[in-house]
Amino acid sequence: MRETRIKRRQALTGAAGLIAAGAVGAPAIAQTKRIKIGYVSPQTGPLAPFAEADNFVIGGVREAAKAGLSIGGRNQALEILVKDSQSNPNRAAEVANDLILKDQVDLMLVASTPETTNPVCDQCEVNEVPCVSSVAPWQPWFFARGGKPDAGFKYTYHFFWGLEDVIAVFTNMWGQVPTNKSVGGLFPNDGDGNAWGDKERGFPPVLSKLGYKLTDPGRFQNLNDNFSAQISAFKSANVEVVTGVVIPPDLTTFWNQAQQQGFKPKAVSIGKALLFPVVLEGLGNAGHNLSTEVWWTPHHPFKSSLTGASAQQLADGYTQASKKQWTQPIGFVHALFEVAMDVMKRSKGAGERASVLDAIAKTKLDTIVGPVAWGSGPVKNVAKTPLVGGQWRRGGAFKYDLVITDNKTAPNIPVAGKMEPIG
Repeated sequence: MRETRIKRRQALTGAAGLIAAGAVGAPAIAQTKRIKIGYVSPQTGPLAPFAEADNFVIGGVREAAKAGLSIGGRNQALEILVKDSQSNPNRAAEVANDLILKDQVDLMLVASTPETTNPVCDQCEVNEVPCVSSVAPWQPWFFARGGKPDAGFKYTYHFFWGLEDVIAVFTNMWGQVPTNKSVGGLFPNDGDGNAWGDKERGFPPVLSKLGYKLTDPGRFQNLNDNFSAQISAFKSANVEVVTGVVIPPDLTTFWNQAQQQGFKPKAVSIGKALLFPVVLEGLGNAGHNLSTEVWWTPHHPFKSSLTGASAQQLADGYTQASKKQWTQPIGFVHALFEVAMDVMKRSKGAGERASVLDAIAKTKLDTIVGPVAWGSGPVKNVAKTPLVGGQWRRGGAFKYDLVITDNKTAPNIPVAGKMEPIG
């Protein structure tokens, strides 16, 4: 378990700066209570690539807010408390409960897959704590928690894309490559897998309508060490397209075994696992032209409401600080804190959860991932963000570059190439 806080010294330094400003004619802003924001993400375990850039993003947020937030003419110091879910839903619920009951946070933030977002949001709903979540398709976040479209939730709000978007993105990419329309599905027994493979709301009905034949060998447990049954089923069905949503270790196992067993599809479009450069690097040369959904890149035409940085500047800052390639969650974790800062500034501040909740519902903010505004989403409590598709290609500044190959779902995000068969 890791817990990080804004240091009291930083808050006092910010306050001292404001007092000094007042001495030369600017109005001094009085200090009041400290705002507490909790944040939960999977910093360790198989989902850890989602949180790889958390320290960088949160460090930038702390720097931007080091003087506190001005609320109603008073300056309120900001404390960010970070917890690790360890990629475990039970642990996610446990640390959320600690943040709510022990630390008494004013606002909860949570990111990265239903296994993290859902248990944290459930704790917030039960304990009447405002919460904003992201980085999980909205259907497994909403319906798996018992959400009713006409009622929704009271305390938990979410922004991201949905299954309808990723299905459109994947099928648009596949349409650029001649195939026999035989698709193999990899859907694990978890929140994402059950949602993506759902016969009513997931891939099956849409693929059928578009003339694709789906071979679904059934659910499997995460951290599976043998995909021979799935590969055999795909070969028997003459599958030329593979899709699904798997954790990074399982994608590596599946694709290595597929190569060993002579299974060579023309397109492989996988959610979750293929988001991260580190996964592609681990595949050696076998990652070329694997494809995935693209939620955020340095080329997205948006900027931060908190710092004014462009998507390119944020990504470059991460690479400079870490010596690593940019990764998609950077944008969304940053956007979570953009929303949080905006919400708190429009609220009555620390200890005023009702006003925080009201401010969330009224959010209309242009962020580094695009506009975030609740009220016109597919269901109550959900705001949608844009999604496109891309392929990983060898070469460039890093071993692999992610090239956007289809933007029909979001034409304002530029493409950089056409879909190519794996070959």
